[in-house]
Amino acid sequence: MAGKKAALQCLFNRGINRSKGIITRGFSGSPEGLPASSSSSHHLITLESQRSAHNYHPIPVVFSQAKGSSIWDPEGNKYLDFLSAYSAVNQGHCHPKIMKALVEQAEKLTLSSRAFYNDQFPVFAETLTSMFGYDMVLPMNTGAEGVETALKLARKWGYQKKKIPKDKAIIVSCCGCFHGRTLAAVSMSCDNEATREFWPLLPGQLKVDFGDIVSLEKVFKEKGDQIAGFLFEPIQGEAGVIIPPDGYLKSVRDLCSRYNILMIADEIQSGIARSGRMLACDWEEVRPDVVILGKALGGGVIPVSAVLADKDVMLCIQPGEHGSTFGGNPLASAVAIASLEVVRDEGLVERSAQMGELLRQQLLKIWQQYPDLIKEVRGKGLFNAVELKSKALSPITAYDICLKLKERGILAKPTHDSIIRLTPPLCMSPEELQEGSKALQDVLEHDLPKMLREKPKTVSHITPSTCDRCGRDLYGAS
Repeated sequence: MAGKKAALQCLFNRGINRSKGIITRGFSGSPEGLPASSSSSHHLITLESQRSAHNYHPIPVVFSQAKGSSIWDPEGNKYLDFLSAYSAVNQGHCHPKIMKALVEQAEKLTLSSRAFYNDQFPVFAETLTSMFGYDMVLPMNTGAEGVETALKLARKWGYQKKKIPKDKAIIVSCCGCFHGRTLAAVSMSCDNEATREFWPLLPGQLKVDFGDIVSLEKVFKEKGDQIAGFLFEPIQGEAGVIIPPDGYLKSVRDLCSRYNILMIADEIQSGIARSGRMLACDWEEVRPDVVILGKALGGGVIPVSAVLADKDVMLCIQPGEHGSTFGGNPLASAVAIASLEVVRDEGLVERSAQMGELLRQQLLKIWQQYPDLIKEVRGKGLFNAVELKSKALSPITAYDICLKLKERGILAKPTHDSIIRLTPPLCMSPEELQEGSKALQDVLEHDLPKMLREKPKTVSHITPSTCDRCGRDLYGAS
């Protein structure tokens, strides 16, 4: 066993150095010596298509090995990860400290259920609440479970503390939001693919435009006595890294306090250093009543989610009213502690802010070169997006652009046909960021003209985006 631990430590040895005032961190070593996959990428993609539900449309690349910000497929081809599993691997793939915590805990105890105590969850609870400044945590596993927990907690608080009449509690959320794939989460969605033929949707929902404080106040004035919570993403991720106007978060805080409504921040993607702050709400120094965390909380190793709140809110839920067999399990708790320590000890908040500025400078230069193709570059920290002009690209889509990026060794994923998210691990080096930007420039300069010549103009994969709920075109052609 000692030999296995030594080999693991050797495999993930890494170095930290500083260059030109920028922290450059990488994992030393390479995948040589690791056992190669016995199956080809083509075979594995075909097998998944035949044996798995078709609920995803992946970029056709197979992950076989990963370290830091680098990925290798079964054939040994190397790629740079510019998605980070939707921010689940902020710390980098297979971080040695997180892997060490996983291995050591897995050898001792993996699950107790909450029917008993274990020696890791209390430490995780203390670490998390102290780091974020809340009294208590309710642990779950996936981000969607965290959202469900926050919704139940808000309703419970609304009936117990605010005295909302039975069956009248309302949750307000934002157009363009993404909070998961459960029925409660999609009931708040404006994505027709997420809602159609999953009816009936959960009642007790009201929608407002993200960033529109006037509309939010109007809803609060009209229905405030029945509203338990306002659930929102401080930066909308799936919508295309949509950033609210300056002052919006502070205004939301003021309105929620005035109307006695829980301010519930879904920081599953935007939190844990992704935006250049520990929480995206920290950009305006506001403190939500409830915070939902997930993804990077597990360091890309194991699902971990959590809901944070103070006692006057959290203790509305009593034994038997909510829970999870695996929530707070010792393996996840040990991994989450290590994941948070990596963020703190390696200065990933500051690094995200610094690297994000560098990446946007590179992207803005590309925008200046191709103003007829690019509508906007936006982001905070390493939470960024390039929005393309779909009319100028038609019939080419952002997915087609991502396929060409993949051919150039860069892995990114589109959203809503015309937006490419660029959210690399926070350990990515300046040189790797430059490599990603250069690949995008090369695709627009060399690949796109050929794609436009070869793809008939009459063919288009761009689908209508008029919302069934509100009748508006959220992601309209531009």
